Amino acid sequence: MKTVNTLLCLLCVSVPVLASDDAAVQPPEPYCKWEMVNYSIPEPLCGLKGDAANGQKVMLDSARGNCLACHQLPVDGVEAYGTIAPPLAGIANRLSEAQLRLRVVDTRHLNPNSIMPGFYRDPSLINRPAVKYAGRTFLSAQNVEDVIAYLETLK
Repeated sequence: MKTVNTLLCLLCVSVPVLASDDAAVQPPEPYCKWEMVNYSIPEPLCGLKGDAANGQKVMLDSARGNCLACHQLPVDGVEAYGTIAPPLAGIANRLSEAQLRLRVVDTRHLNPNSIMPGFYRDPSLINRPAVKYAGRTFLSAQNVEDVIAYLETLK
C-alpha cells in the first residue's frame, strides 16, 4: 500500500511539471511563403543567406536533417549511411541551387510518392500530434538555406 501511495504522490507531482512543459513552448517562427517556378524555388527562404558549415552539421544531425538515414554523403569519417535515396556527391553539378531548394523544402511537388519529408512544407499541411511541434516546419528557414549552401559545395 505504501508503494501505491508513493506512486500516486509522484504522479500528482509530475502532472503539473508535464503541463508546464507544454505551457512553456515558444511560438513557432513565422513561416515564409515561397513560390515554385519551373520546378524550383528561385528565391532564398525569407531572403536568408546560407552557411555551408552549419548546413553540413544540420544534414549530419539525426535530430534535424538526418540526411544520412537515406543518402550517401561525401564526408570523411562517416561509416553508416542510407542507400534508399540518391547519393549526394556531385549533386551541385546536376541540380541548380533553386532546384535543390525545392527538393529540400518539399520534394513532393516533384514526386508525390516520395518518402523524403518536406523540411519547410507549409506547417498548416503537416499533422504534428505533439503540441510543442504544432505550426512548425521540420527545419527553420535558416537551416534550409544552410543545407542548400552545403549542397552547393558538393560538385
